Amino acid sequence: MKILIVGSGGREHALAWSFKKRDPGRQLFCANGNAGIAELAECVDISPENIDALLEFARSEAIDLTFVGGETALSLGIVDRFEAAGLSIIGPGGNAARLESSKSFAKNFMARHEIPTAAYFNAAGEAEALAELNSGRFGADSDPVVIKADGLAAGKGVVVAENRSAGAAAVTAMFAGQIVSKEAVKSVVIEECLVGKEVSLLMFCDGRNFVLMPPTRDHKRIGEGDTGDNTGGMGTVTDPSLLRPEETSEIVKKIVLPTLDGAREDGFPIKGILFLGLMMTEQGPKVLEYNVRFGDPETQAILVNLETDLVEICYAILEGSLDKQLISWKEGSSACVILAAENYPKSPRKGDSISGLAEAAVDENVWVFHSGTSSGNDGEILTAGGRVLGVTATASNLSNALHRAYKAANKINWKGMYFRTDIGKT
Repeated sequence: MKILIVGSGGREHALAWSFKKRDPGRQLFCANGNAGIAELAECVDISPENIDALLEFARSEAIDLTFVGGETALSLGIVDRFEAAGLSIIGPGGNAARLESSKSFAKNFMARHEIPTAAYFNAAGEAEALAELNSGRFGADSDPVVIKADGLAAGKGVVVAENRSAGAAAVTAMFAGQIVSKEAVKSVVIEECLVGKEVSLLMFCDGRNFVLMPPTRDHKRIGEGDTGDNTGGMGTVTDPSLLRPEETSEIVKKIVLPTLDGAREDGFPIKGILFLGLMMTEQGPKVLEYNVRFGDPETQAILVNLETDLVEICYAILEGSLDKQLISWKEGSSACVILAAENYPKSPRKGDSISGLAEAAVDENVWVFHSGTSSGNDGEILTAGGRVLGVTATASNLSNALHRAYKAANKINWKGMYFRTDIGKT
């Protein structure tokens, strides 16, 4: 069997590992991959955004199944193109991908289908956004407010401003391209700041049926105690205690089913992965954001718990038979700690030699997934991105999973390496 994975991060490394775990004989390709993925798959020098080249490669290599990792290729309509060519691919079509690629589209979708979320306003330009901030509709001047870039921003397009003045500064900086690229800020969304416990809930979807994955919690901020700049994610944990059974039931009733039904009614059934970013408020669960693919680093913490063959799940998605597919998960918890390069998330240092990779992965309950690495001329592994590695561990409880992950992380080293020491504790 030939499988093509589209992407190059820790998420894609975890996907490659999961596909190979059940059947090492599967032939994997990854566009465009990294040094860790290269140990499991043939890395193909095609950008995930080059849909034409990916389609031609899949045809010429007679790829049996394609799995799209990241959001950009999905927003560019890769699934529609592959399906039109008769190729099997996992991911939502371009219209469904707008739930992630446009925050304003997603907020309007939630309002239309009465899905609980924060009060919001879509501002088409800087002047309109500043006027809305000064209108008083989002509380007093001293109240916090959330500013979101409308487009894709690699997890960095959200500013939680402590007051109106900080919110106005964030609006100005966003439209000036100082926080994320100007392409991501054709407009902004202003939201009330929700208070509560944040949790992520992912699921497999076939357009009508769904199967939940273990609940996860991601730590986005660069600094200890969830402080500092937003990043793509500094670590993730899965643990049953993150959601009580009655909370999960409420999320399914008020959010999951209305989302899947609403998308189908609107003509874009969600197939593949649906990711709910949630805030558990005193009024109940509310949606912070939709993603329509696996998260990174959430994937790394989730897939090490998956016992069912991922290929079987993919074909159940394609056939619309998830309701008949038994999906089993390992009991216990998992933790993923991201090891980042110096000066991440601004301008990360690259090209440093990494040591200790083999020593870190000695424990059979520990995996080191590569996010931003490359191979040097003499075979050494070099840093090649901001988030470099994800050290992931499983255990019967979260405390032991974190202990294993941190013990392994401390065996790895390169100049300027940084990681948070409080993942799963805040």
